[in-house]
Amino acid sequence: MPKHLLAIDQGTTGSTALVVEVDASTSTAGSGRTIGRCTTEFPQHFPKPGWVSHDVREIWASVETSVKGALNAAGVAGNDLAAIGITNQRETTVVWDRGTRRPIDLAIVWQCRRTADVCDELKKDPATVARVREKTGLVIDAYFSATKVAWLLDHVSGARARAEKSELAFGTIDCFLVSELTGGEVHATDVTNASRTLLMNLARAEWDPELLRVFHVPASVLPKIVGSAEVVGRTRGVGFLPDGLPIAGIAGDQQAALFGQACFGEGDAKCTYGTGAFALVNIGDRPILSEHGLVTTAAWRVQGRTTYALEGSSFVAGAAVQWLRDGLGIIKSAKDVEALARKVPSSDGVVFVPALAGLGAPHWDQDARGTITGLTRGTTAAHIARATLEGIAFQVRDLLDAMSKDAKRPLARLRVDGGAAANDLLMQFQADVADVVVERPADVESTGRGAAMLAGIGAGLYRGLDEVARMAPVETRFEPKMSAEDRAAHLKRWEDAVGRTRSRR
Repeated sequence: MPKHLLAIDQGTTGSTALVVEVDASTSTAGSGRTIGRCTTEFPQHFPKPGWVSHDVREIWASVETSVKGALNAAGVAGNDLAAIGITNQRETTVVWDRGTRRPIDLAIVWQCRRTADVCDELKKDPATVARVREKTGLVIDAYFSATKVAWLLDHVSGARARAEKSELAFGTIDCFLVSELTGGEVHATDVTNASRTLLMNLARAEWDPELLRVFHVPASVLPKIVGSAEVVGRTRGVGFLPDGLPIAGIAGDQQAALFGQACFGEGDAKCTYGTGAFALVNIGDRPILSEHGLVTTAAWRVQGRTTYALEGSSFVAGAAVQWLRDGLGIIKSAKDVEALARKVPSSDGVVFVPALAGLGAPHWDQDARGTITGLTRGTTAAHIARATLEGIAFQVRDLLDAMSKDAKRPLARLRVDGGAAANDLLMQFQADVADVVVERPADVESTGRGAAMLAGIGAGLYRGLDEVARMAPVETRFEPKMSAEDRAAHLKRWEDAVGRTRSRR
């Protein structure tokens, strides 16, 4: 029997493939050790200010390169794979021709703000705002998929008419990858990705006719909603993988990370530090609505049971470090930011609010813009680098504070992952400013690991959550060291800076 799982982690700036080993000592449990890994970046497209697009053919090429590279690094052939798990950037929207599988236009990325005006118009009706939130657990925002779908149908010549004739298909990136991997045979998305569209009734895990009318999305373009750990299709005609491999696990990247961190108990929380920063807390089997600016989302559906989570999203985290590199040119690579920031003992009063794509939860101000305050003649690149890392942590602290208020209790710990979680300076400041114990696993790629864990359950290699929980051991703990007085002073400067950042509409 094949003893390896393939996890495809399709992200905002690159695609990563992991080959994960299944423990050969027992037929039902796995070590979860990654034995092969490959990441391939692909271009970002910025047609206009505030617009972000991807060419999904470039995404598919990056997936192919990464899968080949991971298999080669592991010394594993495609026939040695037991199943495939997919995790993906969420909300990013693709519309393609069902016959040719060619996209009708560039994909609209989750960061894109081109539909902000449409959302503003919808939000003028309080009844619509309340109804959408009640049904979806989300807020009306250009971040989510619904207005992106409608934009493509309305701005690509003839697209809406073709959609009404069932000639076009819509999907988030997971759905597009499933279609490509199965030679177009399967048009499906899992419940976690569907819950990010503004089109799914969260409690019923079904597309909602009323929401389709609100956002002007025809039912004819929608995929089937499936569970997160079940065989949804098999590879066919891919070229770089053999036919017949089961696609047995799917989850949006943040839900996959929550799963990969083994946050299986109610109250367990994690934050992923990637292009953006995303904090989720497991709230069990009831979709409770937040009272403090968070959204409610499906965490996963495994073995017939749906688990839900509260989520807060900061749109810019690692992207702020990329801006230091690409926009300001003060570092040569992202990993250089920690060394530069350590050249000074503090940010010396400099505060950077990285609202480069608006403010997400809990503020939800899509017109906010990034702000740097506290500059003096003594400010150096090192101060700005340190303020950038602190700004990321402050944003996450706001999310955790909202979670604590909703839960009516402080979080005891925060599990972390993603590329920036390897930054010790950032993690210690996160523990300090949020007054929470931060736990980091040995392998910070919890997203890919979560996809592999789901695929293992879906393919029958693991019996359930207990067997995969041991695949996420904690390696490093960061204990809060900052005094209450210093923390309060930091937070006062942050809140003042956020107030300057907010739009004045």
